[in-house]
Amino acid sequence: MLWMKWKMVVDSLRGRRRRLPCSLWFLLLFAAGGLVLFIHQQDLSEMVQQQGPGVKLGSTPRQSRETLSTQDRERGKSDNYVDHQVAEGILSSPIPPMQFPHFEKSRQTATPGSREQDIGSLHVSKRHRKLLKTSPPISHTNNNVSSSSSPASSSVSLSSSSASGSFSPESWKKLSDILEARRQLMKEMCAKYKSSISRTITRHHVKHLFVEDKYKLLYCQVPKAGCSNWKRTLMVLAGQASNTQSIKHDTVHYGHHLKKLDSFDRQGIMHRLETYTKVMFVREPLERMVSAYRDKFENPNNYYHSLFGKPIISKYRVNPSWTALKTGSGVTFKEFVQYLLDVHRPVGMDIHWEQANQLCNPCLIDYDFIGKFENMEEESNFLLRWTGAPPNLTLPSFKDRNPTDKRTSMQLTQKYFSQVSTLERQRVYDFYYMDYLMFNYSKPFKDLY
Repeated sequence: MLWMKWKMVVDSLRGRRRRLPCSLWFLLLFAAGGLVLFIHQQDLSEMVQQQGPGVKLGSTPRQSRETLSTQDRERGKSDNYVDHQVAEGILSSPIPPMQFPHFEKSRQTATPGSREQDIGSLHVSKRHRKLLKTSPPISHTNNNVSSSSSPASSSVSLSSSSASGSFSPESWKKLSDILEARRQLMKEMCAKYKSSISRTITRHHVKHLFVEDKYKLLYCQVPKAGCSNWKRTLMVLAGQASNTQSIKHDTVHYGHHLKKLDSFDRQGIMHRLETYTKVMFVREPLERMVSAYRDKFENPNNYYHSLFGKPIISKYRVNPSWTALKTGSGVTFKEFVQYLLDVHRPVGMDIHWEQANQLCNPCLIDYDFIGKFENMEEESNFLLRWTGAPPNLTLPSFKDRNPTDKRTSMQLTQKYFSQVSTLERQRVYDFYYMDYLMFNYSKPFKDLY
C-alpha cells in the first residue's frame, strides 16, 4: 500500500513537470505579442510626427481657409483655372530651387530711397525668431528635388559692360553689387528660417509668374509694386504692342495677352525655371498694404466691395446700415486691419495684400533679380539693358488707375496707421515681418519691436 501511494505521488509530480512548459510557452507568446504591439505603436507615432500637423497619413497636406478661398476666387475669375487638388501633378525638378551656400554677410549700402537697412547690420530678436518659425509654411510634399547645381541656381552676372547702355561703369557696378547682396541675403534668410520646407516645386508655386519667351524672362507679379507697368513692358517685349503708353489697364490685366508659367506642361515649366532670368519687384510691406486698401476700398470697385466689403462690414462694424451691408462700400481702414489680423476671417486673403514671399516663393525659386519699387525706374531700366531689350524701351511710370489719387507714400502710410491702436500696428508689422526680413526693409515706426 505504501509503495502504491509513493508511485502515485511520483506520477503526479511527473505530470506537473510535463504541464509546466505549456504554461511557460503561453507566457512567452503573450509577452511577444505585447512587444510587437508596442513597436507598431511607436512606428505609427513616428510617422505622424514626420507628416506634421494637419496632414493625414498617405494624403496631401491640408489647405488653409485662406488658400481655399483664394483658389475659389481664381476659379471664378479665370477660364483657364485648373483644379490643383485633383489634376495637378508634382513637378519634380532636376535642378535645385534654391542653394544655401556658406558665405560672409555682404555689407553693401542700400539703394537711395529704398528704405533698405545696411546688409550685415540685421538683428532678429528672440520674439521675432519665434514668430518666423511659426509663420505659415510653404506646402510640404514627400518628393524631394535633386540638389545638383544648375544655371538657374547660380548667380547671374550683371557686370557686362556691353549691356550697360546709359549707365556709367561706376553706377552699373554699384547697382550690380547691391542686387547680388539682396540675393545673398535672401539665401541666408531662407537657410535660417525655411530650411525645412520641401524642395519640390508645384504649379501652385509658379502660378504668379508671367513668361516672355523672346527675351527669356520670368516675372513674378507682386500687386501694388509696379506690376501693371511691368506687364505693359512684357507685352511690348513680346511684340504685342508698339509702346507701353497705348496699353490700357483692362487690357493688361484681363486681356490674357501674357502667358503664365503654370499654363505649360511639366517639362516646359522646369525648362524655363532652369534657363530663364527670374525677376521679382517688392515694395515696403505696410506701404503696399495701404496702397491696396486705398485702391480697392476707397474707390468704386464692385468686385471687391461685394466679395470683401460686405463680409468685413458685417463682422466688424457695430450697427451697420442696411445700405452698407447691401453694397459693401465704405470699409474703414481700421475694419480692414481687423479683417487682416483675424485668424477666422469672414473671407480669405487676396493677392493685393498677401505677403510677397508667399506670392513668389523665393526660398523655392532662386530669383536672379530682386528689384525694389522705391527705386523702380533705375533698377527696371538696368534690367532691360542687361536683357538686351530695345534701347528706346523703358518702364513707364504713369498711374492709369485712379490717376487723380495721390500716390501712397510712407508719410501717407503713417497717417493711415494713426487710425489703429499701437497693438494693431505691431500685429500688422508682425504679419509682414518675413517680408521685412527677406527683402531688408527697416521698421516703419520707431516703437515697433
